[in-house]
Amino acid sequence: MKSSVNSGNSTKPSSPHSSIEFEERVRYSETDRMGVAHNKNYLVWFEIGRTEFCRNKNISYKDIESRGYFLVVVEAFCQFRKPLKYDDRFLIKVSLRELTPKKVIFNYELLTRDPKTVIAKGYTVHIVTDSHTNVSSLPPDIMEKMNSHPSPKP
Repeated sequence: MKSSVNSGNSTKPSSPHSSIEFEERVRYSETDRMGVAHNKNYLVWFEIGRTEFCRNKNISYKDIESRGYFLVVVEAFCQFRKPLKYDDRFLIKVSLRELTPKKVIFNYELLTRDPKTVIAKGYTVHIVTDSHTNVSSLPPDIMEKMNSHPSPKP
């Protein structure tokens, strides 16, 4: 995969292989009385996307944490464009905006299926820490996996 690398050890993915996309559905428990998805769920869907992104790169969050590294959210943003309602199907698209040993930024889009229209978009910024919340650095093998081509679908 092609990536630009600067002297700050930063990797900014430039390949279309840097993103994943998968389908979700709005569950009843995620809606309000009017059947509209509550805004808190958008950040949950971002988290689901981020987890699947890592899993798709053959490095699960569980694996990262078992090695003593934690990706702590220090900033989250979501821009809402249109509401989702109970039982709506939608796509979660996740891409890696920036990857450094100490910081990871993910971009997210929630999209309608056909045609693909943006429902919401946002990002999260993560700082790498150890189990005592001290800033730490991801080892090169984890960074390499996070910046790799997606795993083939079974």
